[in-house]
Amino acid sequence: MIRILRYTEYLYLIVAFFSGYRLIELLGTDSQERLIFGFFFIVSVGMFFFRRNYRKKFEKRERESDR
Repeated sequence: MIRILRYTEYLYLIVAFFSGYRLIELLGTDSQERLIFGFFFIVSVGMFFFRRNYRKKFEKRERESDR
């Protein structure tokens, strides 16, 4: 279960990378795509940290229950 949570963290980073790359490409334009990719970038980075925090709490709870 914990491995799956770890993989989803990195999927969010991959989405953030591609969104950030596309956002930089569209920076000089006045396109709606720029706003969409900016939104995806912010949400993906936020979800990465949220999932990481959740996984660490879950691991800590499992370690404490094993004692």
